[in-house]
Amino acid sequence: MLLMFDDKHKNHLSFLLDIDIAVLQEFCKISLEFIKKGANPKVYQGAAQKLSVPAETVQNGVEGLMYLLTESSKLMISEIDFQDSILTLGFREDMQRELLALYLTHRREVRAILSEMAMDVPHYHNLEWRLDVQLASRALQRQITPIVTMKLQTKDGEDMMSHVLQTDPVNLVHLTKVLDEALQEIKSPYCRRIFRNIK
Repeated sequence: MLLMFDDKHKNHLSFLLDIDIAVLQEFCKISLEFIKKGANPKVYQGAAQKLSVPAETVQNGVEGLMYLLTESSKLMISEIDFQDSILTLGFREDMQRELLALYLTHRREVRAILSEMAMDVPHYHNLEWRLDVQLASRALQRQITPIVTMKLQTKDGEDMMSHVLQTDPVNLVHLTKVLDEALQEIKSPYCRRIFRNIK
């Protein structure tokens, strides 16, 4: 499985294509520290002064490498797929070897860090539903009141929880519309950039 890079990410990594291998090694160390401990703006400033480039360029390069490492480790891609993925970015052969060594050495550690950062929340297991319609009552002879009853089962580790929910079709349609809008929002470039930095 090859990693897919958007144009912005390729642009962030393009800065690293023309640097010396020793500088790339430093960027790799900074990226690992970023994954382990978070961002350190002072390091970006120091590296920017040494390279005579804006601090934002250094930060983008570090975040680009961090994304490359985290996505590769998360998917546990093979050595060949990793090489093919970075080959498409235009790295020189010595840089490819350095990045591959970094990935192979630290992928399990990065994966462990990512799993520790993941939120452990209950997740969907099963949903049963039923539609009840009340056609009439003693007070109202002609009345149609539809109610959707749902039994939602969620799983938290080995614990199973059941939740019984009731709603009318109008609210259910509104709920599905809001959830669909939220799913579309998650696919936006802005949200993907936020998720990339959170992960």
